[in-house]
Amino acid sequence: MQESIVFSDNEISLMYKRIGENVKKYRELKSMSQLQLSNAMGYSSVSLVSAAELCNDGKHFNLEHLYKIAKILNVQICKLMEN
Repeated sequence: MQESIVFSDNEISLMYKRIGENVKKYRELKSMSQLQLSNAMGYSSVSLVSAAELCNDGKHFNLEHLYKIAKILNVQICKLMEN
């Protein structure tokens, strides 16, 4: 039987923070504002993008968000998860 792997809350939080930083980096490389990205994703305000890029108040991007962002920014989704 395989031992279970333990994931700390801090480890998961750091992963979400890294993803937010990567989204911001690629968004800025495309000279796109948070509002432009939000609108392209189908949102009328920047609240999700703003909070998730900073990983504020436990807000983070989900898989659907990352799929849309990768398509909008024309980057591979794995690039948004890189260290």
